Amino acid sequence: MKALLSKGIGGPKTLVLEDVPNPKAAPGSAVVEVKAVGVNYLDVLVIEDKYQFKPPRPFSPGGEISGVVKEVGDGVVNVKPGDRVLGTPNFGGMAEEIVIEAANLVRIPVTMPFDEAAAFMYTYGVSHYALKHRGRLRSGESLLVLGAAGGVGLAAVELGRSMGARVIAAASSQEKVDLALARGAESGVVYPHGSIDRDGQKELAARFKQAAAPGGVNLVCDPVGGDYAEAAVRSMARAGRYLVVGFAAGIPRIPLNLPLLKGCDILGVIDDDRDPAEHQQDVKELLKLYAAGKIKPHISERFSLAHGADAIGHLAARRALGRVVVLI
Repeated sequence: MKALLSKGIGGPKTLVLEDVPNPKAAPGSAVVEVKAVGVNYLDVLVIEDKYQFKPPRPFSPGGEISGVVKEVGDGVVNVKPGDRVLGTPNFGGMAEEIVIEAANLVRIPVTMPFDEAAAFMYTYGVSHYALKHRGRLRSGESLLVLGAAGGVGLAAVELGRSMGARVIAAASSQEKVDLALARGAESGVVYPHGSIDRDGQKELAARFKQAAAPGGVNLVCDPVGGDYAEAAVRSMARAGRYLVVGFAAGIPRIPLNLPLLKGCDILGVIDDDRDPAEHQQDVKELLKLYAAGKIKPHISERFSLAHGADAIGHLAARRALGRVVVLI
């Protein structure tokens, strides 16, 4: 079978397409014929050895897949051959087949296309966990979403709207803000590219706060970081919550006098150790929202497996609106 491989540390151009042996199902696992792969910023980091886990090489990037179960190992009861599924293996997805723990697979309805299924769990799963469990978002509150046209950001816009929040979409261009507005944001702010000095941060904070009036922002969902983070914290209402989701623009340095003066919480979002029963309930809730048409992945580009490296490069350059998917 064909697989896109990382054989050495480096960017997308170091990836190579090669023939590799087809995998076999071990006890508790399943072999899935991969139909689509969601491209995430994780893929950019993992091939450069900048993520918290470092798979042994050679490996295929691609941590989010959809496809059809080909075979199952001993002890597997939740899926069977022929089932349409999605899964989040963390890596290994950019291949024609993948072996994956069966417990990590979710059956999907026949009405859900494979490309949307492959662009579903990472973004909606992270955003849902962030807003519901970490951010405790309540109906009527104001939600500021940074990077609002990216995968996680756009998912947060849609989910925030479905939870009754007043959503402020912040992004680096009017085109990106317009996409978020079309997906349910109430208002939008275009922030500048690159570094922002202290005066610029205070000015941007005032724009965020004005968009969230009255009183400022109750909850911030930030997958961007960088100099935008301090501006977001400055815009917060008393007892607000700031969700640390990612660092697409770099790791920020937030003066700790700000959360003291605001009386706000800074909360990290990582769902690696979640309660399995809670996670399964959240997946059911997300699929119900999808079936009701309240959430739907916005896929802006589709690439073939042969051009999977280009797909990762496109995302790394931060040119994508919504999601990028590799079709196999």
